[in-house]
Amino acid sequence: MMATTHALAGMALAGVTALVAPEYTPIAVSAAAAGGVFPDLDLYGNHRQTLHYPVYYSVGAVAALAVALLAPAVGTVALAAFLGSAALHSVMDAFGGGLELKPWLATSERAVYDHYRERWIPPRRWIRYDGAPEDAALAGALALPTLALSTGRLQTAVYVLVAVSVVYALVRKPMVHVTERLVDALPPTVIDRLPARFTEDFTG
Repeated sequence: MMATTHALAGMALAGVTALVAPEYTPIAVSAAAAGGVFPDLDLYGNHRQTLHYPVYYSVGAVAALAVALLAPAVGTVALAAFLGSAALHSVMDAFGGGLELKPWLATSERAVYDHYRERWIPPRRWIRYDGAPEDAALAGALALPTLALSTGRLQTAVYVLVAVSVVYALVRKPMVHVTERLVDALPPTVIDRLPARFTEDFTG
């Protein structure tokens, strides 16, 4: 799924604070947005493995939530929201497509790595691939709770995330086709320097 979908999912989850501790809602939602994006910082390395921890983030999120409930403060609430959103991201990736650069072909059986069990979780493809129409629709649906519970800059941030989601969904497949042509035009010496996962679907 798109990074924006993950960010919006985390923000919707953190929006629960508006019902129990509204004074912490801005920091919780902001931290959740960061936590929702954080795992994808491994995009240019071992994607969905280096920074994706569906089990360990979840355990950490439960522990952090307990601390936040016992000692509510900006720091404890932010940490709980961040870890909860990162955990949600890692789990949600199992419901999407695989790791291939053309995930609509459904050739990969690797969705997200489970470090606890030391194995790859296969994709369920409920969301066929990142940037699929249903991914953009999910992003829009996940935006609604935060829009209803927030004002000002947070609302603006949500609108921006939804707009980015829609644009990305529109260019997702064309972007891959353009990249394929660019890779075909590169000399072998340049291709050899690129990570294999970015070229194997185009040069195999």
